[in-house]
Amino acid sequence: MIDRMTTDPRAPMPDSTLALQRLYQHERESGDRVCMVQPYPGAAAGRAAVRELSWAQMAGEVRRMASHLRSLDLPPGSAIAILSKNCAHWIMADLAIWMAGHVSVPLYPTLTAASVRSILDHCDARLLFAGKLDDWAAQRPGVPEGLPCIGFPYGSTPELPGWDEIVARCEPLADEPLRRGDELATIIYTSGTTGEPKGVMHSFANFAWAIGWGMRRIDFGAEDRMLSYLPLAHVAERVLVEHGMLYAGARVFFAESLDTFAQDLRRARPTVFFSVPRLWLKFQQGVHARIPPKRLDLLLRLPLVGRLLARKILQGMGLDACRYAVGGASPMPLALLAWYERLGLPIVEVYGMSENCAISHSTVPGVRRPGTVGQPYDGVEARVDPATGEIQMRSGAMMLGYYRADAATRASFTDDGWLRTGDCGALDAKGNLRITGRIKDIFKSSKGKYVAPAAIEDALLADPMVEACCVAGASLPQPLAVVLLQPEVAARAADAAGRRAIEAAMQARLEAVNTALEPHERLACLVLTTAPWTVDSGIVTPTMKVRRDRIEARFGARYPTWAEQGRHVVWDGLDSTP
Repeated sequence: MIDRMTTDPRAPMPDSTLALQRLYQHERESGDRVCMVQPYPGAAAGRAAVRELSWAQMAGEVRRMASHLRSLDLPPGSAIAILSKNCAHWIMADLAIWMAGHVSVPLYPTLTAASVRSILDHCDARLLFAGKLDDWAAQRPGVPEGLPCIGFPYGSTPELPGWDEIVARCEPLADEPLRRGDELATIIYTSGTTGEPKGVMHSFANFAWAIGWGMRRIDFGAEDRMLSYLPLAHVAERVLVEHGMLYAGARVFFAESLDTFAQDLRRARPTVFFSVPRLWLKFQQGVHARIPPKRLDLLLRLPLVGRLLARKILQGMGLDACRYAVGGASPMPLALLAWYERLGLPIVEVYGMSENCAISHSTVPGVRRPGTVGQPYDGVEARVDPATGEIQMRSGAMMLGYYRADAATRASFTDDGWLRTGDCGALDAKGNLRITGRIKDIFKSSKGKYVAPAAIEDALLADPMVEACCVAGASLPQPLAVVLLQPEVAARAADAAGRRAIEAAMQARLEAVNTALEPHERLACLVLTTAPWTVDSGIVTPTMKVRRDRIEARFGARYPTWAEQGRHVVWDGLDSTP
């Protein structure tokens, strides 16, 4: 469908490239082709618990739900929210909302009741689709009294009017409603790593531009398969999965649960697979749990045995058919990139944000650019402000603005119309972009020196004992790092000998990291912690980014005490570790 696009990135997107028009085309031309594969509880035990939806079946349900939404006589362009884990009905609800003439508002399925209420009130939601959820009972109090709700057929919301019941009694829309490219399609509330979430507004043309120009970098078509498991409420998954499916006619598989994820991945055998660094690391650790790293390294060096073993490892992961592996949301450790490349699965790094539909930069398949996020996508303009080091960009996928936040919108753009990303960066001699941190993350020590934590954190994360970390210490003489140990490492701290071994290893890591740093950047100490940093606790976002404000709230009062102890490795006293 890319041949229908203009070759001028500044030209308006043709109607044929917009989401609903692509749905209608697949419905007419590929009605019998399977577009989505949805597992239900017990799916890991066999295919009987998996439902395959063709384009015709999917579009039929969308048309019937859109007919129901129209019958409610809501004002045109009403906000309709979706609160659910990823599933086929998430995408069908999104399309039905658009077909009925309204605006979709996705909510992360892990939100607390208070956060649910805040977003529903802020966007003035007129209806809520509530679907596949772990704790609907805890979230339900956040839904305003009297707000109509519709439940997806996964058993999480049995008291709500059900999707299947509504679809069964409604006649499908017979026409092909068209939403203009400049119309508001969705309000995406950011995950809040830098403060309170803001509602990012995107049009139908924004999405069409993002997927159309972004996919010029790879060969992506109807035979491709994707596994959807990162939150569809996040812009990257939304663009790649939902709009990638509509763009190319690709097939989307959904993960059932964390418990069945390995089986779901092997069932899908995706050809295109996106994951965040922490999950790529988890996959590696799973391999190392079966084959010790030193033995694996030795075996991979053997010409024939190494190739066969690498193939077997990828088959075990479900990634043996993957030809385009992607890492994003935060920097990938260089050692991890090298490890996957040895398996024959080079990982492309991508860079983007909610405000530009996740389309800014990426490395190119087959071209190694470790430590960078590569070149801008076709049609994207990028620059680094020489005064502040801030990365700025503009493209046809830039947001319309923040919903009901004019001042924040104005502050997000330069006077000449470039988006302020809030990220710091530098260009190498070939124009590849290296992310050096967030402007708001940079802090000043009591010595008056600025510290950029991102590069220091990347160095710490290269250690396989470290699951996550956060460098902090504004107004301290030297920064420090709070380090979350991997669960299997933390378990060894239950006895004194294990604890001493961990401290020795972390001391060695600290010395190695500090050696490469400028004097004012060197860490005063590492604070080891074992209590998990979870989405539920609010310390990490649904895309596994560490929330610095939550780290500060939890640990900040003790920074001076830790820094003044004179010990290079200390333990967080709130943990149960002895």
